[in-house]
Amino acid sequence: MATVSPSWAYTLQLPHDPRAPGIARATLRTVLAAHGLAELTVTAELLASELLTNAHLHTKGPYALRIRSTEPDRLRVAVWDTDPRVPPGFGQDGASVVVPDQEAENGRGLQLVRACADSWGVSVLRELGVSKGGKLLWAECVE
Repeated sequence: MATVSPSWAYTLQLPHDPRAPGIARATLRTVLAAHGLAELTVTAELLASELLTNAHLHTKGPYALRIRSTEPDRLRVAVWDTDPRVPPGFGQDGASVVVPDQEAENGRGLQLVRACADSWGVSVLRELGVSKGGKLLWAECVE
């Protein structure tokens, strides 16, 4: 008899602290193992790492990791932060990402996300009551 896995979601609130991305990656690994999705760990961790690092380096406030599965073999990794500005090349499918010089030591994160994710996108959030606005960058990977 076939069974349907219920959807699930987790959100980890993170302070603007240099240890936060590592703590979030460890949490992601634990969640995936608990839900039997360990085969997605390498890709999901890369996606989360790049999105978390981007939030930490380019914003000043707190941020959050959101992990969600609505289908048994599909995972969405998202990072919310308080800055509503969308990184260049991330807001539209087909928009090019500026590729850094070969000697550059950084600047390849969102290019990696776009290359490794099965789908990706952004939602700009308005401030509403208790909502802090900002943006939510997300990437999905499929088993």
